[in-house]
Amino acid sequence: MHWPEGYGRRVLPEVDSTNAEAARVAEGLSGPEWILGLRQTAGRGRRGRPWADPDGNFSATLVMRPQGAPQTAALRSFVASLALYDAFVAVTGRAGSFALKWPNDVLLNGGKVAGILLESPRPGLLAIGIGVNLTQAPPVAAVEARALRPVSLLSETGVAVTAEEFLTPLAVAFARHDAGFATYGFAPVREAWLARAARLGEVITARTGKTETTGTFVDVDATGNLVLQTAKSRVAIPAADVFF
Repeated sequence: MHWPEGYGRRVLPEVDSTNAEAARVAEGLSGPEWILGLRQTAGRGRRGRPWADPDGNFSATLVMRPQGAPQTAALRSFVASLALYDAFVAVTGRAGSFALKWPNDVLLNGGKVAGILLESPRPGLLAIGIGVNLTQAPPVAAVEARALRPVSLLSETGVAVTAEEFLTPLAVAFARHDAGFATYGFAPVREAWLARAARLGEVITARTGKTETTGTFVDVDATGNLVLQTAKSRVAIPAADVFF
């Protein structure tokens, strides 16, 4: 498998946060670049939560200057999810073991194995941070109440892969899906994502702040919103934490 043309690649023995490093180096880049930290000392997840990053796991950020409006750039969370799914299948051969959880997690045998964090360090820049539990998962006590159990690729499948080995299939899959997104728009990305979605057609709960909405997960709309059918109406939710 060959590294995708037009994408840079830098591997750092240690970094505070690959998203922070992306913000620091972005201005000097001539094109999109993957930044892989073999050890990350201050990783973070969504809403500023800390991201546990034991040795042997995967922490990388793709920094790029996407074309189009910010809301269009944000749809690359779905592109990244599909790329992660494909990378997992490439290294394990187990398509049926993985599923995508809105808005930006990947599940393995029902547990969380990977997460995605999108940030815009400054106007016109997009940093797509990706964390994968390749060898170790945080203890259940380290995650918030009601969250899915964390799992690792190694513990669930027996497949041992290094961060550098995982980066190439991920980068190849992202380049392929992003080219399709640039050419054909969000519709085929949305269709592919829904085909791999966890709990589609089932009752789930979306929580935003202190507000919770429970309903049947029926769709992701053309702008990436989660669509739930509640007892009263169909509700489109732009951002939330989802619980099963």
